[in-house]
Amino acid sequence: MLVAACGGASPPIRDPGLSPSGRPWPSPYAGTTQPGAPPAWGPAVSPAAATGEPAAANPRIVSQSKRLQCVPYARELSGIQIRGDAWTWWNQAAGRYERSPRPAVGAVVVFKQTSRNRYGHLAVVTRIVSNREIIVTHANWLNKGEIHIDTPVFDVSAKNDWSAVRVWYTPKNILGLNVYPVNGFILPSRQQATR
Repeated sequence: MLVAACGGASPPIRDPGLSPSGRPWPSPYAGTTQPGAPPAWGPAVSPAAATGEPAAANPRIVSQSKRLQCVPYARELSGIQIRGDAWTWWNQAAGRYERSPRPAVGAVVVFKQTSRNRYGHLAVVTRIVSNREIIVTHANWLNKGEIHIDTPVFDVSAKNDWSAVRVWYTPKNILGLNVYPVNGFILPSRQQATR
């Protein structure tokens, strides 16, 4: 029985790809810099990412007969043997697994607990596109326990430190509006994160 919960199960009712004015966001990094400041992203960002299109990805949702939560799904894919709600994984990993502020293929990204994301969320990194974009696979993201494969995630933090991300919203094939705080990445073994 899958009892651990994860973030995204109760999303805010709002079109995630539209700005408050009702128009599409011009970039995945919209609203992440101070007025008049240069964009928080650098030249390593792919042209597709700069326009909000997923790069090197084929985002899709796979429905299962049984509802899946992000925790057991991430544990199964990554081999990281931690239990409990998603937001607790970061502290539980201390001393057991290497934790990194930078993504690595096979690592689990840990979304922080917030008032709108009570249980946090976990996703497994399957590809690194650039210093500001990764591709993940995860379960139960803004839906009813389905698996999201090949989902782009963009670092929108002002310091390029992966502390804040936006996630591709596959049902509408657009970049999600909300910015989610992230603890970092748990590596499944003693591998080195990209620098």
